[in-house]
Amino acid sequence: MVRSDARENRARILAAARQAFAESGDISMNQIAQLAGVGPGTLYRNFPTREALVLAIYQDEVDRLVGTVPDLLAGLTPLEALRHWTTDLVSAMRKKHGLGDALSPSGHQTITENTYGPVIAAITQLLDAGKADGTIRADADARDFLQLTGALWRAASGPEDRSRPMLGLILDGLATHRR
Repeated sequence: MVRSDARENRARILAAARQAFAESGDISMNQIAQLAGVGPGTLYRNFPTREALVLAIYQDEVDRLVGTVPDLLAGLTPLEALRHWTTDLVSAMRKKHGLGDALSPSGHQTITENTYGPVIAAITQLLDAGKADGTIRADADARDFLQLTGALWRAASGPEDRSRPMLGLILDGLATHRR
């Protein structure tokens, strides 16, 4: 069992690192420790390398996103829940895009292995809810949806963010069109 102060330290480190990396990828581990209000030893006990910290930030964000699915489905139609969830995913991936530079090829592989399954399961849950109520096509596949939406977090690199209209096109393609 992890002590409560250790959990709090870990949470503070993750929060400080998340914010610091969003502002600049050039921040040192010692600066992150200072921002979190912990000593370097505490930081390195929790995250022995910069890559371990980056991987933990990714995992924490994916866990948070995956955990929102039941509440979204409780309050929204499946298509609207999928729209909201995907918008949050795109936003998170854009914020984390710069973190990717801090990962080695094996780090990229690790994050893919650790997050792909939970993300596919979340998308499947959203799609299945829409299939069950007849609003989403029966042939919709979570893997295809994830591949299509992968373009969305790169769509804001130009002068205009095109991700919302692009997501609209993807969702229109998923919807059953009753008359």
